[in-house]
Amino acid sequence: MSLLAPGRALTEQRFQQLYGAPEPRGRPAGTLRRRVARGCRCSGAAALRLLRRRLPIAAWLPGYRLGPWLLGDALAGLTVGIVHIPQGMAFALLASVAPVYGLYTSFFPVLLYMLFGTGRHVSTGTFAVVSLMTGSVVEQLVPWPLEPNATSVELAWVEERRIGVAAAMAFLVGLLMLVMFVVQLGFLATYLSEPIVKAFTNGAALHVLVSQLPSLLGLALPRHTGSFTIFKTLASVAQALPRTNVAELLISALCLALLVPIKEINMRFRSKLRTPIPGEIVVVLVATGVCFASSLDTRYDVQIVGHLPAGFPQPRLPALQSLPQVLGDTVAIAFVAYAVSVSLAMIYAEKHSYTINPNQELLAHGVSNLVSSLFACFPSSATLATTNILESAGGHTQLAGFFSGAVVLMVLVWLGPLFHFLPKAVLACINVTSLRQMVLQFWDLPELWRISRIDFAVWVVTWLAVVVLNVDMGLAVGVVFSMMTIICRTQRAECMVLGKAANTEIYRPLQRHSKCFEIPGVKIMAYHAPIYYGNRDFFREALSQVLGLSWLKGSRGEKAPRPVESGAKMSISTVENCAPSSVPDEGAGCPSSGATGRIQAAILDCSGIVFVDSAGARLLIQMCVACQKAGICMNLAACNGAVLETLTSSGLGQHLSPQQVFVTVQDALAYITQTTEKVAEKNPPIWV
Repeated sequence: MSLLAPGRALTEQRFQQLYGAPEPRGRPAGTLRRRVARGCRCSGAAALRLLRRRLPIAAWLPGYRLGPWLLGDALAGLTVGIVHIPQGMAFALLASVAPVYGLYTSFFPVLLYMLFGTGRHVSTGTFAVVSLMTGSVVEQLVPWPLEPNATSVELAWVEERRIGVAAAMAFLVGLLMLVMFVVQLGFLATYLSEPIVKAFTNGAALHVLVSQLPSLLGLALPRHTGSFTIFKTLASVAQALPRTNVAELLISALCLALLVPIKEINMRFRSKLRTPIPGEIVVVLVATGVCFASSLDTRYDVQIVGHLPAGFPQPRLPALQSLPQVLGDTVAIAFVAYAVSVSLAMIYAEKHSYTINPNQELLAHGVSNLVSSLFACFPSSATLATTNILESAGGHTQLAGFFSGAVVLMVLVWLGPLFHFLPKAVLACINVTSLRQMVLQFWDLPELWRISRIDFAVWVVTWLAVVVLNVDMGLAVGVVFSMMTIICRTQRAECMVLGKAANTEIYRPLQRHSKCFEIPGVKIMAYHAPIYYGNRDFFREALSQVLGLSWLKGSRGEKAPRPVESGAKMSISTVENCAPSSVPDEGAGCPSSGATGRIQAAILDCSGIVFVDSAGARLLIQMCVACQKAGICMNLAACNGAVLETLTSSGLGQHLSPQQVFVTVQDALAYITQTTEKVAEKNPPIWV
């Protein structure tokens, strides 16, 4: 009696005859020409669709709901604008440029993203990690003179060169993003996995924290770059500790004592607070007033921001002659800026049930950086802190960027000179306290360890590389290590033996499900990985081990298979088509293959084989031929269309008949069982 219900087994060929075959590979002649011609047609409707697609504000602004949205956007925008003022000036110090350029970078990119961006809750501007990476390059190309007798003209010239290099980097970041948009490379951000991004931002936060120690202590120290930057900076700070400016140390301690609790209150009670407490702007105003009233800059040598010019800078080209020198670092900045921006946009889009266009985000940030570079801005991106504030304060659309830009505009036009006496130590404190979210990512490690040890290893390796080597080098190491883990997992995939669950058509790995049983004389296998040039040898070894094949060198050097003798005593019977011995009834128990002796048929479940390249296809065909020579009838089941097409193009039909390629494992086993029963009826076994 058969294990299976009677019926005809469904082969892949029969399935295609019944339900249709896939279209042949290749495009008909003229398709490309027609597509180009269709894309070049111009009409009013096509122009309107293009405008709405490439300028999203033209799509969402006409349907803007004034009643429900305007108040929330205005309140969120004003709150974010207030945060942009101290944060922009603080992150400008990370970029090694004057604080006023941080205000420019908090204004122009915000308005441009409002026009081109698709993230409704994304706030762009200065970001600590991007500013730090920019500052490292600026320090390498234009180091700050440490001579105490440097004239104001020399310092102004150095500052001019610095912002020229930083603006050139913004120009190149925008240009790279626009090129990526043209060739539709928005998917590249997916190579920066969540463990990489979190470990990278956490390690970069440590770089920011250590780099602000000299400003917190009032020490004039050179900024180190390259590998081991953190350790070099800590060593320099330790040596210079006796020269600590006590006044700046007290300012830093008082500011941290105010900002840290305010940050904690904003985080813990953000659901109850209508708007976050603007601790940064309060500290900035109070510190500026105290410094002005007490003349701390002249009496205690406290470093202050200095002159902030009112108005807008004149548009001009950045220092384009420095582009070859900053190209490598700028590529890393572009990837980081885009990855962080798209990740934030996707998080809040999923939370509020709308979608974003990753390629349109490339256009938005590319235009923002490219155009802003003409107004003395350094590279910008979406920011963690202000995006979180924008969403929690009740923002609904990109129109919130208009209100935040208006706040920064007022400071640039009228209020900028009032921050002349702002101590730089206060900006350093703002930088340090803005890292709270990034530092707290350490708490994700225990959960990551429980979920995936490999992702945990990616996190740790990326973090160590960022901390020990450098920010950009650490990112590269993290991406390479993450890709290597994927390659290793595909190379070392296990060929699992499947067993049948009683009274079902379900097949599961025997090593995980002990109550499943093997069909006597039939070996059912599953390989859950692609078969390609990188793992073809591992696949051959795994399959050979399961089937009991040993590979010996032939006379011409090629490997020839032979079956491993099991030594089991077998009955003498005539079997056609490599059919296995008869299969007992399900109710007879769970027999094992060892009781039936030699493997006579094998089924390879190809449902887990995502793709096969030419080398993998040749190997798979060779394995099928080798099994036939060893007396094992190989059958394939559940091949996807791409795999089947590759195997067919590689000559599978010359070695395997269409009756050996099935739609499912159940169909393959049904065919083998039916063949076995026919052979048993035609040629009954003769016992000797």
